[in-house]
Amino acid sequence: MGKIHDDDEIEIDLRELFYAIKKRILAILAITILGAAIAGAYTQFLVTPMYSATSMMLVLTKETTLSSLADLQIGSQLTQDYSMLLTTRTVLQSVVDNLELDMTYEELEERVEITYPQDTRIMEITVTYPDPEMAKTIVDELASVGAAFIENQMEVVPPKIIEEGEIPEQPTSPSRSRNVALGALAGLVLAAGVVVVLSIMDDTIKSEDDIEKYLGLSTLASIPDRKDYITGKSKKKTLKKKHRRKKRK
Repeated sequence: MGKIHDDDEIEIDLRELFYAIKKRILAILAITILGAAIAGAYTQFLVTPMYSATSMMLVLTKETTLSSLADLQIGSQLTQDYSMLLTTRTVLQSVVDNLELDMTYEELEERVEITYPQDTRIMEITVTYPDPEMAKTIVDELASVGAAFIENQMEVVPPKIIEEGEIPEQPTSPSRSRNVALGALAGLVLAAGVVVVLSIMDDTIKSEDDIEKYLGLSTLASIPDRKDYITGKSKKKTLKKKHRRKKRK
């Protein structure tokens, strides 16, 4: 019996929460729209757009033959070594000095991403920067300086630049639609959370069921709340009716 009683209480609580949310649905929707608008404005006016340019390099070996499986495996392993060499302090600092960039080599390293598809000899060098033209310039310079550095340090055939970077036309970040969706979701969760918390913390007695639920007492009788009797409106109405009846007579 106790389980059934507990289940009934949970069901009533959920129903009350549902009605509380339904009652304030317009306010919740308004806060949701406000959250989306704030996120959109923040993305549009306060966040600096970032552009990415990518250069591709092919890793070669001294005895390279494009149809050799062993050469493919060796080249695939070398790409991992080369990707480490491209982000060394010597290479990055050379790029900073050559282009007279207003940043340290550590800051440049944070803007560089090197990827290599599995079982290939291709390296993709991506540089992200606020200026799209400078993003292309940096990635091309990094590929050129990195290839020369690898040739000198490892005494191997330098990786071949097969595709230079292009000037990006669209920013890669931030995503306005994503931020707007997150802002709307945050507003919705915040508004609904406040309504739920206020509803749970509200311990006022509103009905006979609440008396039995919270106090464990049975209701013997109920007195209707008639404010019109207190204000005297009912007396005025009855007096007007009697006055009309006298006139008719």
